[in-house]
Amino acid sequence: MAKAPTTATASDLSGALARNIKALEDRRREEAAKATPQERIAQAVTRFTGSMRFVYLHLILFGGWIAANFGLVPGMPRFDPSLVMLAMFASVEAIFLSTFVLISQNRMESVASARAELDLQISLLTEHELTHVAKLLASIAARLGIPEEEHPELQEVQAAVAPEAVIDAIAAEQAPVRG
Repeated sequence: MAKAPTTATASDLSGALARNIKALEDRRREEAAKATPQERIAQAVTRFTGSMRFVYLHLILFGGWIAANFGLVPGMPRFDPSLVMLAMFASVEAIFLSTFVLISQNRMESVASARAELDLQISLLTEHELTHVAKLLASIAARLGIPEEEHPELQEVQAAVAPEAVIDAIAAEQAPVRG
């Protein structure tokens, strides 16, 4: 039997989760407010050029241009019969559009990088705290005389993780094999 979709409302969220959502939204607004006029223009251009309105506009403009120069529009003289001017305009437009997209992507990458750094810091803090919680639980279990099962994972959970060692291990795995 299929589950009905969850219909949670904002009032159903825990206080901490609601605060976190608000903090993230406030941060997004701050980042948007810090954008330079050039970045805002680039974002607006990128947003428009990534829309169907942009596609329709080009279908009309380029289609009309081609139709006029193939003699399909009565009473309109051919002004670019070889379509060289159309190709030039399209090329110049592509240069500018790709520049606007790159500006927007650079800004988005900067924001994503900052968020990834925050995620890493929170993950490291969580790992540190959970290691202490595991040690505390093991101490409580020992004090209450509750026997721990012999699982190597229990000792691993209680061991502190060195982020540098993890980074080195990942780098070693990703290193290209030379032959």
